[in-house]
Amino acid sequence: MKKVTSFIISIFAVLSLSAQEQDSLLTQANQLYVDGNYQEATETYQKIIDLGYESSELYYNLGNAYYKQNVISRAILNYEKALELDPNDEDIKYNIELANRFVVDKIEVLPVFFITGWIRSIRNIFCSNTWAILSILMFIAMLVFLAIYLYTRGLGVKRVAFWLGFVLFIGSLVSFIFSYQQKQKILSENTAIVMSPSVTVKSSPDASGTDLFVIHEGTKVWIDDKISNWNQIKLSDGSKGWLRAEDIETI
Repeated sequence: MKKVTSFIISIFAVLSLSAQEQDSLLTQANQLYVDGNYQEATETYQKIIDLGYESSELYYNLGNAYYKQNVISRAILNYEKALELDPNDEDIKYNIELANRFVVDKIEVLPVFFITGWIRSIRNIFCSNTWAILSILMFIAMLVFLAIYLYTRGLGVKRVAFWLGFVLFIGSLVSFIFSYQQKQKILSENTAIVMSPSVTVKSSPDASGTDLFVIHEGTKVWIDDKISNWNQIKLSDGSKGWLRAEDIETI
């Protein structure tokens, strides 16, 4: 029993030390950024990420540090990572728009069916964890109204409890779906940023494939398929082709 207790205490000590190290590095990175030491700031922010810590604020700050160094592709990459964790943050959206002005490729975005766009805009109001919490809270509230419906005798109260419980059940289900979709969006790794200064997109996953078009660093792509060290990518205008995995980095 003493060995088990000692092992548990050791785990908590390591976790506490790790948290203290992260806080110390974050304070150091922020001060480096304020002092204008942007390269050292990026290295320090990256150390925090390497320790396993992630947050929208951390990726946002890292993106800002890269932006100050005019490393636009890495700035966009980290802004996009920040946006996945906090999809409704206006500052992140603004900085992505600002950084994209320096991207060579100006690719037209295909129009989205208005209902699909409306659903996406609602889903992006909150991150995955917030939707999950809302789902749980609404489910608990639904159970309360279900109890009222089952154990009260008043017909009017029963009717109100039934409909409120029904609405809360639908809300809980929708929130759960949104939470799942937001989580899958983060885990799927099906979006990426071009890191090479310029890359020729091929018609097939080999160097001898026909040249289709050229894209440049900072351009956002969607990954449809992978074969060996080649990725089939799609642009926002619907154009498709193949490029090497080392030319992009997933968000």
